Amino acid sequence: MKLIVGLGNPGREYKNTRHNIGFMVIDNYLGKVNWKTKLENYFYLTEVNGEQIAFIKPLTYMNLSGLAVSKIVNFYKIPIENILIIQDDLDMSIGTFKIKRNSSSGGHNGIKSIISELGSQNFARLKIGIGKSSQIPVDKYVLSKFSSEELEIINKNMDIFNNIIKTFINEGIEKSMELDNF
Repeated sequence: MKLIVGLGNPGREYKNTRHNIGFMVIDNYLGKVNWKTKLENYFYLTEVNGEQIAFIKPLTYMNLSGLAVSKIVNFYKIPIENILIIQDDLDMSIGTFKIKRNSSSGGHNGIKSIISELGSQNFARLKIGIGKSSQIPVDKYVLSKFSSEELEIINKNMDIFNNIIKTFINEGIEKSMELDNF
């Protein structure tokens, strides 16, 4: 079984905010599906080539993402190496991306929570740049909405993000990391 986690904050007021890029990418990849609520997550289970693939969007707020993720990981006994987390990254420009595995939180509180709850950082991450502002404090910036120009940049890269997810599902993280060269 593989697990793909889109990080974000639940609630309409957070739709299209920078911190919710993980939700946005998963929603784009899956299209319209019937999400269920399970173990503090929006949960969708499907099968690809005979393997179960779970997609989740934690219903906890970002800083407590690890609580929701660990419940699914423990319930389904998902190996750490079968997890892909999709997250925002302040230190990268809008729409750029990096695929990492076994790295620190980089100051991202959602990732800190996941590392703490899983007791490991050896999971894969698709980090998507949201830029940074020198005028707006970080806590307000990550909760601000993307401009239409920024959304256009993000949307242009959705096919790449979808390919990374598809490759992770079918061939694993090593092959996904090769797509990092776009």
